Amino acid sequence: MGTAFLFPGQGAQFVGMGKSLYDRFDSVKELFRKANDALGFDLAKITFEGPMEELTKTNVCQPAIFTVSVAVLSALREIVGLEKFEPAATAGLSLGEYSALVFAGVIPFEDAVQIVERRGAFMQEACDANPSTMASIIGLDADACENIVRELTADGGELLVANYNEPKQHVFSGDIPLVEKACEKAKEAGAKRAIKLKVAGAYHSAYMTPAREKLAPFIGAVTFKAPEIPFFSNVTGSREDDPEAIKQNLISQVDSPVRWAQTLTGMREMGITDYLELGPGKSIAGMLKRTVKDSNTSSLCELADIEAMKE
Repeated sequence: MGTAFLFPGQGAQFVGMGKSLYDRFDSVKELFRKANDALGFDLAKITFEGPMEELTKTNVCQPAIFTVSVAVLSALREIVGLEKFEPAATAGLSLGEYSALVFAGVIPFEDAVQIVERRGAFMQEACDANPSTMASIIGLDADACENIVRELTADGGELLVANYNEPKQHVFSGDIPLVEKACEKAKEAGAKRAIKLKVAGAYHSAYMTPAREKLAPFIGAVTFKAPEIPFFSNVTGSREDDPEAIKQNLISQVDSPVRWAQTLTGMREMGITDYLELGPGKSIAGMLKRTVKDSNTSSLCELADIEAMKE
């Protein structure tokens, strides 16, 4: 059936990610040059040399992960050739959606990297304006998590399931006291773990609505083309072919839940069992293992990872 190309989101970053590709390929140097020009700061220097405190800043981290992910794609194209994998679908987890859109030919890299930097900056502003948080719940299904949300928000407040990552791994997002109560309720309901995340704020919740409103004109100004391969949207968790719908979903994604498990199962229903994770970290590979039992996943970030695909 071919291979699905998947791209990671924020949190996967580390100092030096993609450096082996930058050192080897002029095409990767050119991507970082375009990113530096578009952003007005030296993204390559921070990505490869740090410090980590600088790289972790949302408006740096997001374009860094995005650029490294596209760099992996570029290197894979040069070393192995994409036709070997028969690209059958693509998607990205939250921030990773922008890498998938570039891969699918929906938006150009230069536009995407500017939007991603603005997205990071506006999300950071929203986090700074109103303290909020997120928590990962392992061992409860979606219905159980949604029941907790309904119970705790009966009298108001902001709490939702922001990430449907796996059949039994979800993320609460919202008011700090409600997220803390949700963790307690989740443990009472049988969750194996309930962990507050080290994030700047409540992503994919109403706390990010100011960020969405500021970002909308930047996304709106870019021309979106129809995807060249099947593209799955975070907001719907399903395939989306219409460029205008993709654009609106990308705007909505900032303060809407990410339906990642639905995306993975939807790809499996297409007959896909082979997946590539392109970019830093291996979190998507883990999610796939627990969501699509017969999946075969390779995680690629550095030169050695890609060289191994030639065999």
